[in-house]
Amino acid sequence: MRPGRPLDLARFLLPVLALLTAACATGLSVGERQSLAADYNKRAEALEQDGRLREALEARKIALTVNPDDEGAKRAQEALQASINASVIRHLNGGRAALAKNAHVAARREYLTVLALDPQNRAAFEALRDRTQEVEVFAHTVRAGDTLPGLAQQYFGSRALGEVIAETNQMAPNARLSAGSAIKIPEVPGVPLNRPGVRRETPRASLPGPGGAPAAPPAAATAITGSPSREESAEARPLLADARDSYDRQDYVAALTEVDRVLAGAPGDPEAVALKKSVLYGQAKAQFDQKQYDASYATLQHLARIAPNYEDSGTLMRQSRSRLVEDHYTRGIQYYREEKLPEAIAEWRRVLEMDPQHSAARRNLEQSERLLKQLEDRQK
Repeated sequence: MRPGRPLDLARFLLPVLALLTAACATGLSVGERQSLAADYNKRAEALEQDGRLREALEARKIALTVNPDDEGAKRAQEALQASINASVIRHLNGGRAALAKNAHVAARREYLTVLALDPQNRAAFEALRDRTQEVEVFAHTVRAGDTLPGLAQQYFGSRALGEVIAETNQMAPNARLSAGSAIKIPEVPGVPLNRPGVRRETPRASLPGPGGAPAAPPAAATAITGSPSREESAEARPLLADARDSYDRQDYVAALTEVDRVLAGAPGDPEAVALKKSVLYGQAKAQFDQKQYDASYATLQHLARIAPNYEDSGTLMRQSRSRLVEDHYTRGIQYYREEKLPEAIAEWRRVLEMDPQHSAARRNLEQSERLLKQLEDRQK
């Protein structure tokens, strides 16, 4: 179904709900209004952690309607709006990138995500209406030995379209397929599709030889060239196979070491680059789950240099940065209470490096620097 025009029910419901909430709150005491606003702020936090950013923003707006003087809620709403804006840009770019690869299913998913975040977004609406096509998909039951490039060769006659299948199924380009599972094979506009049960012949025409005669068939064996073919399987390349095994075991340090050795000998190797992205992403998630936020943030920065929009790495990076900011700020408070001013100052400076708008850290830093200077002056 094609969209007729973008609808935004929340645009109409939110002001009504906010007015009703404000009307109900009019007769409340200051404490009761603060308590009611706090409930909506807690709801907003839970929704944001669940990834439901638009609903979280609506809850923040209601909280501020009830208690307009809540500076913390104002800052949270501004940060949330900035996060939504960044997500919109990321998914718009994802939609454009998918269209460039002829991956219409993935493109539609990206643009629909934009409209879920920003229902009035004209760019996403017009792209859905004018540029994307509703394509058919059919299920393929994975057999032992199937790979994404192999399926692309089977159905489209081009291994390069394996990435289109990956994006349609929201997989990493180098994902391993499990025998017996079902994946979607999409139509690719402009590319003939070899549907199940219909055999498509792909004869290879021989180039003419000298004088127009057909060229001689290639020799059964050829001399070994300096580098392996790009389509060579990972099994024929032991070091890359070792890296994959390490990745499957979640031994990310070993996997990264091994894949870097592959790339040292073959810079730009597409399989190795794709695996490195997966390794860095897996390592960052594991570090985050283990509350190693410094390490997770550093790993995500590394990933961003080679794949800025890899899966949800942007969201994970923001979460890591937020936890880091919170940790450094709290440690600064602890050092300050222990009268360790240089350590407290160092922690709050770290906060401001990651979040220059953190007003509490800036205020504490300025106060601690003044106090430290006074102490040093007295000791002279």
